[in-house]
Amino acid sequence: MPSDPMSTAPGPSGSVSSDAVRHFLDAWEQMIAPGGPFAMDEIEVRGQTNRVFATAPPTMRAIWELSALQGDKPYLIFEDERLTYAETHRLVRALAHRLRDDHGVGPGTRVAVAMRNYPEWVIAYWATISLGAALVGMNAWWTTAEMDYALRDAQPEVVFVDDERLERLLPILDDLRRDQSLGVVATRVEDEVPAGVLRWDDIVAGDAPDTLPDAEIDPDDDATIFYTSGTTGNPKGAQITHRGSVHNVLHLVFWTLTTVTAQAAAAAEGATDEPAAGGDADATDAPEAKPLVYLATTPLFHVTACNCVLHPVTLAGGTLVLIHKWDAGRALELIEREGVTNLAGVPTMSRELLLHPEYATRDTSSLASLSGGGAPMPPDLVDKIGDALGEGSATTGYGLTETSGIVTANMAATYELKPTSCGPVVPTLDAKLCDPTGVELPRDPDTIGQLWVKGPVVIKGYLNRPEATAAAIVDGWFDTGDIGRIDEDGFLFLVDRAKDMVLRGGENVYCSEVEAAIYEHPDVAEVAVFGLPDERLGEEVAAVVHLEPGATADADELRAFVGERLAAFKVPRYVFYRDEPLPQNANGKFLKRALRTEYQPT
Repeated sequence: MPSDPMSTAPGPSGSVSSDAVRHFLDAWEQMIAPGGPFAMDEIEVRGQTNRVFATAPPTMRAIWELSALQGDKPYLIFEDERLTYAETHRLVRALAHRLRDDHGVGPGTRVAVAMRNYPEWVIAYWATISLGAALVGMNAWWTTAEMDYALRDAQPEVVFVDDERLERLLPILDDLRRDQSLGVVATRVEDEVPAGVLRWDDIVAGDAPDTLPDAEIDPDDDATIFYTSGTTGNPKGAQITHRGSVHNVLHLVFWTLTTVTAQAAAAAEGATDEPAAGGDADATDAPEAKPLVYLATTPLFHVTACNCVLHPVTLAGGTLVLIHKWDAGRALELIEREGVTNLAGVPTMSRELLLHPEYATRDTSSLASLSGGGAPMPPDLVDKIGDALGEGSATTGYGLTETSGIVTANMAATYELKPTSCGPVVPTLDAKLCDPTGVELPRDPDTIGQLWVKGPVVIKGYLNRPEATAAAIVDGWFDTGDIGRIDEDGFLFLVDRAKDMVLRGGENVYCSEVEAAIYEHPDVAEVAVFGLPDERLGEEVAAVVHLEPGATADADELRAFVGERLAAFKVPRYVFYRDEPLPQNANGKFLKRALRTEYQPT
C-alpha cells in the first residue's frame, strides 16, 4: 500500500520538518501497519478500489448496538433533562418498532427530522438508521418554501418536527399529502396538535420490545441525506452511506490514538533517568482518563455535529450535552455544571467563550479541548486556546458533507507547529491536486491546485441529481472545489475556495442562490453577492445592487424580500447600491473580486 503523503496517507517522507511531526508520522505508520489497530484492506466500493479499515463495523447500527453496553451511564443532557444509554435505547427500540409497523419504514425508505438540537433528534436518528432507512436532516433555519422543496425531493415516510417547524409545515401539509404519503410527529408542542399529526410522547410511551426490529443493511446503503446548497438552484441531498459514516468516526478515533501515541513517544525520548519529583515515575501515577463530555454547539443536521460529535461520543460511551442555541455565557454555565471536556463548533465560538466576561469566574478546569471546523481557525486563536487550556488543546479539521465528515485534522503539537494547516489527509482517502480542467498537477510541496479526494467516505451521490453527481465525482474522485497545497510532511494548507460561496458562522451560503432571490424583486436590474470578512462569523453576506431606472427599493425592503424566500442566515447584512451597471469580464461575469475590494463596511 503506498504511503506517499501527496497521494494517500502521510508517512515518513524523507524530509520531516520537526521532531513533533516525526513522532506523529511514526505513530501513523504504527497504526496502519499490518496487524495494527487500523490496518487496511483494499476492496471494491461501488465499482472503485478503495482502502478500508480491516476491522471496521459494517454499519452504524452495529455502533449503536455496541453502545448498549454503557447501561446507566449518562448519554444525553438538555437543560434539566437527562437520559442514560439504557433509557435512550428503550426509546430508540420503541420508536423503531412504531416506524416499521405503522409507517413501513425500512431499507430504501427515508425519515426526515426538522427540529433544534433536542434529545428527540438523536433518538429519531438512531431509530431510523437502525431500520436501514436514511435520515433526512432538514436545516432548522429553512423557510416554509425550503422545507417544501426538501420534503418533495426526499419523499420521507415520516417527518419529525418541533413546535417552530410544525408552524412552518402546516401551510403546505395538505398539498404535500395530496402528492405523497407523509406522517408527521410533533414534539415540544404545548398546544393541541392538528388532526393527523401525532405527538412524540404517544408513540414512544409504554414498554419497548427487548430488541430492535430485524433489518438487512448493506454498508453502502444510505444512512443520512444532508442537504448542501449548490452553486445554482436548490440545495442537493448528499447521500452519506453507512460505510462512509463508520469510516469517518474511525478516522476520528485514529487521529486521537495517533496523537496520544506520538505524545508518549516524544515524552519517552525526552525523559531522563532522574525520577520525577515526589517519587518514582510509574505508569500507575498517570492521571485517570476523564469521562468524555461533549458540548454540541452546532446543528445536528450538519455532518459536523452528527458525524463528528454524536458518532464519536456514542462510540466512546461519552455524554452529549445539547444547548438550545449558541450563547457563550450559557455554554460556560454548562461547562461548569456538567464538567464538559470538549467543545466543538465554528472557531468564533471558541473566541467568544474565551473573551466572555464570565470566563475567568466560571470553573472550566474540566475543559481539555476546543475544536474548530466549518471555517478556518485563525492562528492567533490557536495561541489563545493554548494559553487558556494548555498547549495542544486546540483542534481543527477540514471536511465536507460530501466526505461524510473530515478530510483532515490537526491537533496537539503538530497544530502548534503548523497553525495555518488543517492537517494531513485521513488514511483511507487518496488526494491529488488538479488544474481547473481536472488534470493532475506535479507532486511538489509548492504546487497549488484544486483538491480532489477518493475513498470510502465519499458520498454515493446527490439524491435525484445524476448530472450533478457525475460532475462532482469522476471515477470515484470527488472535486472538493477547494484550492490548496500539500507540504513535504503531507499536511494540507487551504488557500482559497473555488466555489462561489460565503462561509458564515459555519453555514454555507451560496451566492447564486441569494442572487436568484434578489433578482425576483422587480426593482433589481443587476446584483452580485459575495462575502466580506467578519470578526465574529468569519464572513457576512454582502450584495451590490444596480436598480432599474426610477426604482427606489431600499436595503431594508430587499432584506425583507429575501427573508421571505430564504433562511435568515442567507439574508445580506450589507446591501450596497451602484448607479452604473456592475463591472464584467469578457465572458460577461461580474468582477466580484473588484467589487469586494471597492465595497467595504463603513
